[in-house]
This record gives sequence, C-alpha cells and structure tokens, in this order.
Amino acid sequence: MATTRNFKFKDVLTGVSIFCLFLVLMPGCSEKSALDRLEVDTLTFAAYTVPKEVYQREIIPAFKTYWKEKTGRSVIFQESYMASGAQSRTIAAGLEADIAALSLEQDIKRLENRGLITHNWKNKTFNGFVTRSLVVMAFRPGNPKQVKNWDDLTGETIDVIYPSPKTSGGAMWCVNAIYGAGLKITEERNGEKDPVYAWELLKKIQKRVKVMDKSGRASVTTFENGFGDVLLTYENEALLRQKQGKDFPYIIPDATMLIENPIAVVDKNVDKHGNRIAAEAFVDFVMCKEAQRSFARYGFRPVDEEILEEFKNQYPVPPLLFDTSYLGGWENVSKDIYGPEGVWTQIIRELANER
Repeated sequence: MATTRNFKFKDVLTGVSIFCLFLVLMPGCSEKSALDRLEVDTLTFAAYTVPKEVYQREIIPAFKTYWKEKTGRSVIFQESYMASGAQSRTIAAGLEADIAALSLEQDIKRLENRGLITHNWKNKTFNGFVTRSLVVMAFRPGNPKQVKNWDDLTGETIDVIYPSPKTSGGAMWCVNAIYGAGLKITEERNGEKDPVYAWELLKKIQKRVKVMDKSGRASVTTFENGFGDVLLTYENEALLRQKQGKDFPYIIPDATMLIENPIAVVDKNVDKHGNRIAAEAFVDFVMCKEAQRSFARYGFRPVDEEILEEFKNQYPVPPLLFDTSYLGGWENVSKDIYGPEGVWTQIIRELANER
C-alpha cells in the first residue's frame, strides 16, 4: 500500500563601503587584495534549482555567521541556480563556480572529466552527498484520478508531468524511478527482474507525459498553474509546498527511488581564486548537524542518520525502496537508459514514430 502523506547571479554584497570600492579602483590594488585587506572571502556557489530556498534562507546565512565567528572574516556569496544538467554544463563551459551542489553524481562526473574537480569528492563525509529525497507522485486535491501506484499513470485519460532528462537531473531521477520500479515490482512478484515489463511501464507512462520542462522546479510551476493530473517530483518539493501552506497532496509509491544529491569543491576554480579554505569549510558545514536539520525542515532527507532519526515521523520508508546501485550505478544508467541505444532514448524514438 502506498504511503500517503535563470543563468543569473544573485550577489549578496553587504557591509562593503565606498572605501572598499575605492580600494578596488586604486592603481595597483586588485579586487582580491582589496577584499583581503577588508577580511572578506568570496564564494561562487552554483546549485540545481530545487534547494534554492533552504540555501538562501538558512544554510548560507548560518555559514556567514559561523565563518565570521571562526575566522573574523566576512563572506560574500555569488549564487547561481538552474537545472542540474544545465548548471553542470555551464560550469564546464566556463562559469567559475567554487562549489557545485548538483542533483546527481553524473553532473559532478562531467566536471571531473573536464579536469575541474581533481580530488576524490566521495572521500568526504557521507560519501560527498549532502541531501537525499525520494521520487513521489503529486496529484490534485481529492485525488480525482485515484492515483496510488505506477500502473495508475498509464491510463488513457491521465496526463503526467515531469521535466526533460536532457536538461534536468530531477527528470533522470523520475525516469530511473519508473524503470527501476518496474524491475523491483516484478522481482518482488516473480523472484526475478523483468526488463520487458519495466520497459513497457516506462513507455506507457512516457506516452502520458504532456509537458517536459527544463527543470524540476519549472515542472512544479507548470503543475501549480493547472496543467496535468500527476506530477513526478522530489519529495522535498511536495513538502516545501505543504510547508508554505499549499494544498499539495502526494503519495510515496511502494517501489520508488532514493535520490542522493552531491556537493563538491571545484578545484581548478578555487585554486585560481585563492579561496579553497573557505570553499572547503562550506562543504564541511553543510554536512554538520545544524545544516542537516535545516535541510530536514525544508523537506530533504538528511544524510546524517542521527538527524534523520529526529525527523523519522516525517520521512517514512517505502517497502520497495531502491537506489542507483540497484540499476548498476550511474555509469551503467547513463549508457543503458540515456545512451544512444538506451531504454529511454529508444522509447522516445518509438513514440515519435507512432505519432
């Protein structure tokens, strides 16, 4: 039984006086040396869209206070939020982000492949993951389509919304969840995975998808604007809407996917900017108990098990939960599902030919 339950920086420049600007403009005085004199660190923080609220309202302000108390220095954040895949490609193309907080491991891998991240980010606390979530189904108040599980998304009268895997990490989580659920359900039922059933389930649901936005957040907006009957989304997106007082019902399917969101210092950029100490301190800070509680309050499942235990009533565990390793890991997922002959790629081709 299912459990019911733009590229654009925002510069935060506070406490910088006219004298600071004068120092920056003085001959022979670089911006960095001026900021050093003023005991100010700057960090360019690039993240996927979904955790924007918790970073801006709690995590970043708390780190500023922590950093001031610890070092006596202020810190200025330049922030960029966009769909995870798009954000990763933007960093790879030249955005000099000091810290990348993205939706999925492969978006960090892209930066490793470009030589931008050179350390083993998985050696960090909690294997380099900062938050977790689940893929859930949001529906209209009263559940008029009687959505309870994956098969309910295949009917001819239902319209489904989730973003495009070409740009959105959230979309990949959704597609992985559908395909993996097909495997998990048949394994539970028959004792072995049935890839044919999983393929057909994904194809039937994909056929009902009417809108594929660029990001998970954009898909939520589309749904809130009245389009679609069911939205596949992050659990934290549904919980955030409920926290805001909105009528945003959802269910956790019996078989669904555990989402793990990575964060990493971008080595090439911090070495260029000379701010590695502050950047690494921020990555460590988001793993601390104070920050993990903030994430939990905003609907993210903490990676810290002690904090997760504090919020256990808010975060039920579905009976057939699986993670990326169940699908063979991200390297195999990238090839087997999204590669040129991958499952989703072939399904999209088939549906296009059937029109």
